[in-house]
Amino acid sequence: MSFSAGLLRKPCVGPTFLLLLFLLPVTKSKADPSRGWTAGAAVRDVTPEKPVPMWGYGSRHAQLSEGTLDPLQATAMVIAIEGRKLAIVGLDLGRSPSEASLGRIREAIATRAGIEHSIIAGSHTHHGPVVELSDRAGRGKGRFDDAIAYVAMMEDRIIEAIVEADANRVEASLEYGATELTGYNRNRHSKIPPIPLDRSLQVLRFQDISTGKTIGTLVNFAAHPTSIPEDRHLFSSDFVGAMRKEIEATLGGQAIFLQGASGDCSTDRSGHGDHVAFGKALGRQVVQLAGNLTPSQPRRASLEVREERFQFASRTNFRNPVVIGAYSIAFFPELVATFVDEYQEGIRPRLTVALINQEIALVAGSGEFFCQHAISLRERARVKQLIFCGYANGYHQYFPTIEAAAEGGYGADTTVAPAEVGAGETMMNTALLWLYQMRKKL
Repeated sequence: MSFSAGLLRKPCVGPTFLLLLFLLPVTKSKADPSRGWTAGAAVRDVTPEKPVPMWGYGSRHAQLSEGTLDPLQATAMVIAIEGRKLAIVGLDLGRSPSEASLGRIREAIATRAGIEHSIIAGSHTHHGPVVELSDRAGRGKGRFDDAIAYVAMMEDRIIEAIVEADANRVEASLEYGATELTGYNRNRHSKIPPIPLDRSLQVLRFQDISTGKTIGTLVNFAAHPTSIPEDRHLFSSDFVGAMRKEIEATLGGQAIFLQGASGDCSTDRSGHGDHVAFGKALGRQVVQLAGNLTPSQPRRASLEVREERFQFASRTNFRNPVVIGAYSIAFFPELVATFVDEYQEGIRPRLTVALINQEIALVAGSGEFFCQHAISLRERARVKQLIFCGYANGYHQYFPTIEAAAEGGYGADTTVAPAEVGAGETMMNTALLWLYQMRKKL
């Protein structure tokens, strides 16, 4: 597991960077945003071009990558309703970009495309690059310059994908639906029944009104992408790339994967084979579901988005040099220094909630939430569809449920779940309150 850097609610950028942003042209889309419901999609390759440290397994320490098994992508969609825009990005990375990167990306898409809101999420593949290192002493400078250069390239390509998706927007229709899958994931944590498991496969499909062609298909499922052995130091999207290809070959358009609350959920590949076979099988389930989706035909299209950063006490003392030394041995010093910087003032995760047409909710959290969080929120929110997306807009380690923290074990103990017990419930209750407020029920 890896760690993130950054701290500020609104990340600071220098005056030179801001000047350059304002000199950039604002891209105009093909659709008139005043007409209401539009959507567009785009994709960029974000595979590192040079060997860099890999994200996901502490046993690798700072060992560099040795090549690419399959390319990593940033898949983007921009939707606009009555002039409000939301960018949704699925990344073949272990996590969302760091706090500093997220700030730069958001500044750029606001300036170049007028996009105020974004959900930028990692798939949580354990065969992606480390993205937390920066050009600072003790944080990567000098030792990992290629990794630092990669971060700049990654930011540029995410921005490019979002800006192009905005430019590609056309009048769109939306269909949505969900199904329960058996034999695709399992709870890897709990040993105490009843053992929770979120089997829900969630799909949103956007289509061009004028042509009927698919613009993009959003897919949400909870399963750790850890299908490839950790000693293979090759970049890979894990099962996600194969899933996307299967969907795109049949439905067309761009498939975008949003990882669920998979902190305690891994894939169940017992009946599917390797990561490629699993991805294809999951893709076929998406295609089958797409044939039975429910059209969203509200009286008036609407989009509302709220976001907040929280501050929780840490169960781990990140000021203790013995603790820092232990983490540095488990991972490597430059990486550990980046998340220690952020956690000096507590754990500050981000919650983003978007409500589409008063009936479809996207709830995004910056960490590895346990699946019961998503299950309970879906039951309590009483919307027609609720997609929970983890690893989004930052990364703040695991968020076990209270009962999981009491049970203990990996993902629930203080080594990888530093936020105070109950932090996940606090965030889910906030999301619940917002969803009722957005619908004018509270």
